[in-house]
Amino acid sequence: MSSLFDLTGKVAVVTGASRGLGQIFGRALARAGADLVITSRTVESLADFAQEIESLGRNVLPLALDLRDQESIQSMADRAFEVFPEIDILVNNAGCNVRKPALDVTWDDWNLILDTNLRGTFFVAQAIARRMVPRGYGRIINIGSVTSVCGYAGLGPYCASRGGVKQLTMSLADDWGPHGITVNCLAPGWFRTEQNKVMYEDAEWVAYLSDRIPLKRPGRPTDLEGTVVFLASDASEYVTGQTILVDGGISTGAVRALPKR
Repeated sequence: MSSLFDLTGKVAVVTGASRGLGQIFGRALARAGADLVITSRTVESLADFAQEIESLGRNVLPLALDLRDQESIQSMADRAFEVFPEIDILVNNAGCNVRKPALDVTWDDWNLILDTNLRGTFFVAQAIARRMVPRGYGRIINIGSVTSVCGYAGLGPYCASRGGVKQLTMSLADDWGPHGITVNCLAPGWFRTEQNKVMYEDAEWVAYLSDRIPLKRPGRPTDLEGTVVFLASDASEYVTGQTILVDGGISTGAVRALPKR
């Protein structure tokens, strides 16, 4: 049974790996045996993580990637396939967010978020899938969010982008399923990252958040590791087009009273 989750000999591309969830995903895949292509907007920001992956005995290729630049996407894919002719796994993780009330969102805010989180996700998947299709094998994991299925104030464009990733995942699963490629969406709930760390400095807010989560705590890095390895491995061979929420149950819709200030 354990061999179903063994990624030895596999190669995975993990985008947005200079910090946060991207490193959690990359580390889990490397520990399961995969070699990695890791990306960020600047190669320099990947140096420490690349060294960590090498210390695990894995091969690693750091590459620059700007999700808003089509040439950058193609250049990344070309270089990745030049070094690793067969890429088995894509974790489409890179993204961004701007937190603003809906009335304050600008045209540029909208374009930044949607171009990065939705358009970028599609064209990275397309660039990698072009070489997966002839092989008849691939595991594509698009990273969504609890906002793929739930809406929150102050996150209009972000929720739109993550909902789009969920729908995109189903479309690509249908498109590429006949070629042996599974496409799924891993949707984390509330995890502390560089993007939202300021919120976690408010103990009262964390207590309020935890009360809304059936498991009574925000997510920990280890909570995501098993799911990403499962979706990347042969254990998920018959799972495609799915959005798997790793959110402690907050998407059940539990509501608590706001704390008094």
